[in-house]
Amino acid sequence: MRQTLDDLVLEPGAPSIPIELVTSGEGLAALGGREARWVEARGWKPSQGSVLLVPGENGAIAKVLFGTGGTDWAERAPMLTGVLPGALPAGDYRFASALPDPDLAVLSFLKSCYRFTRYKSCVSEDIKRLVLPEGADRAHVLALAEGVYLGRDLINTPANDLGPAELEVVVRDVANTFGANIKVTEGSNLLSDNFPMIHAVGRASDRHPRLIDIHWGSENAPKVTIVGKGICFDTGGLNLKPGNAMSLMKKDMGGAAAALAFAVMVMRTKLPVRLRVIIPAADNSVAGNAFRPGDVLPSRNGMTVEIGNTDAEGRLVLADALSLADEEAPDYLVTFATLTGAARVALGPDLPPFYATDEAFADAMLKAAHAVGDPVWRMPFWAPYDVLLKSSIADVNHISDGPFAGSVTAALFLKRFVQNAKRYAHLDIYGWVPREQPGRPRGGEPHAARALFEYFRGELNA
Repeated sequence: MRQTLDDLVLEPGAPSIPIELVTSGEGLAALGGREARWVEARGWKPSQGSVLLVPGENGAIAKVLFGTGGTDWAERAPMLTGVLPGALPAGDYRFASALPDPDLAVLSFLKSCYRFTRYKSCVSEDIKRLVLPEGADRAHVLALAEGVYLGRDLINTPANDLGPAELEVVVRDVANTFGANIKVTEGSNLLSDNFPMIHAVGRASDRHPRLIDIHWGSENAPKVTIVGKGICFDTGGLNLKPGNAMSLMKKDMGGAAAALAFAVMVMRTKLPVRLRVIIPAADNSVAGNAFRPGDVLPSRNGMTVEIGNTDAEGRLVLADALSLADEEAPDYLVTFATLTGAARVALGPDLPPFYATDEAFADAMLKAAHAVGDPVWRMPFWAPYDVLLKSSIADVNHISDGPFAGSVTAALFLKRFVQNAKRYAHLDIYGWVPREQPGRPRGGEPHAARALFEYFRGELNA
């Protein structure tokens, strides 16, 4: 039987194996003689993330020792408890030591319990469950885990089973679950409703492009609008990607996945905002009617855009979606997008660039991201680089004509389509974990969704 997230968190008092956090060698001194001899025989040290199973007299596991590598472990490695599911056999466990952040300790454990098994004919029943520790908020933790699991499932699903229509189905399910309103503009209606660049990017595919738009919450609450890039597969278009660069392009809708993960967290916890999520969904395919390098496209806000490279399609669909979002002047307007390889060159796969027009928002967001182990790094909307987007025949070229500052110029291009929003931020995420990490199994990851949620949770509860 498939385990749900709720099944993995046991109520306090449930029979379970204790996990003792050991911060230093001094912590081992409190062990009894038999346990101390076992530790000595194993040569175990409480280095960060080390785990030792200690047997009882009957040979069964009596306790688990978990090394933190020091008393400041929560600051240095906030997701450290995510090591445990991969190191423990199936069973029920509880933390027997005080935790600096009980919610994050449980969430990290649950995040490492995630497995994508949709296409597996044999699924392991290797289930680890955790007793809710004192001070943890069960509903809050499960809401965050639910959002992360949804985002991961979407990114991990291959493009043959997740095209624009299937992505719409998922968004409809989310909207129906939480009572949100949804509107979808599809195919040729994108032209009549003035989303010409979304249509141009998606028209070469036999899977119709669309704009998905959901609203939730009170109209009197702060207006938070999230735009997520939903390119379900990116061939590069006529600027065709080489095979090694195309193999992971199922994750090019990672921005949409992160937007939906954030939305689930907001709606599940009933955060007092008016939430709007806009997802331009399309395939960037190759056909006789594909848009071409050198074409000039109209956009929703009237700006003409020269196409420098068809493999930079994400910023085009986002531009039309941003123009729509900006028309109602939201208090916050945020884009999530797997947008540039330049961001990965600069900061690697784990640390998304974060651009923001508002200094107070940016500072608080960075602190929130660090606190919950979902890091981002501030990058500038560096105005002098805007000249790199100059076009001789149109209002703007959508890419720069050189190899430098690719993430910055992409962010500057998007910012041109935001005029009225009180605050604008852009997250250039990777959407993928290439190597196993605590709390982050290899595969899809809705980067920065938890960070943004934590910012709003703190802002609205201040």
